[in-house]
Amino acid sequence: MAMLRVKWIIHSTFLLTYEGEETVKILIDPFLEPLGDKKESVLEELTGIDLVLVTHSHFDHMGNVCDVLSRNPRAKCVGIFEIANHIQEKCGGGNEAIGMNIGGTWVFEKNGFKLPITLVHSTHSSDIGAPTGFIIRFPGFPVYHPGDTGLFSDMELFGKLYNIKLALLPIGSHFTMGIDEAVEATRLLKTEYVIPMHYKTFPVIDADPEEFKKKVSEKTCAEVVVINPGGEHIFKF
Repeated sequence: MAMLRVKWIIHSTFLLTYEGEETVKILIDPFLEPLGDKKESVLEELTGIDLVLVTHSHFDHMGNVCDVLSRNPRAKCVGIFEIANHIQEKCGGGNEAIGMNIGGTWVFEKNGFKLPITLVHSTHSSDIGAPTGFIIRFPGFPVYHPGDTGLFSDMELFGKLYNIKLALLPIGSHFTMGIDEAVEATRLLKTEYVIPMHYKTFPVIDADPEEFKKKVSEKTCAEVVVINPGGEHIFKF
């Protein structure tokens, strides 16, 4: 049996810890400024990370990438080609940057364990490169983090191609999908589990995750797992 620990740090920042035939720690979209006085203590806890994934260049998705990489000199930074190059140049240090492009898959290897990571498009904007999402294909439990995005019909293809088990979906509206669009995204993806994100960090993206949970239960078979910032949920499979 394998296990995936999903910790929602805040906003779109997640720490995924896979414990199976190998242990792999992945941090996605590091943005810790809203934590205020807790920021430094959280940074101290973010050690032993294997991969840092960045979906796009907005400050609330890569604002603390250099802070994290400096504490994790062996971590690889993964993103679309232009962002990977930018981060390597900006942060310095010895971290390897893996530049990808949309539709491509890169395979992370650790002690013989192989983890395919696929870069997919998102409907958003980005100062550097293009906005993207990641499908992290853990054995038997693929996870989709779309970054910031609006609703688009190709989500149905993602579900069909990659058999997504867990989707981390923005629900805050204004800059991304809102609740109703995220419900439709859940339906298109045919995922088993959904964790809402990208809400309540700022007043303009206030949204009720319980409303989202209720509407998902009415229109799909997915289970919504609501996590408070700093909280964790464990999936066993």
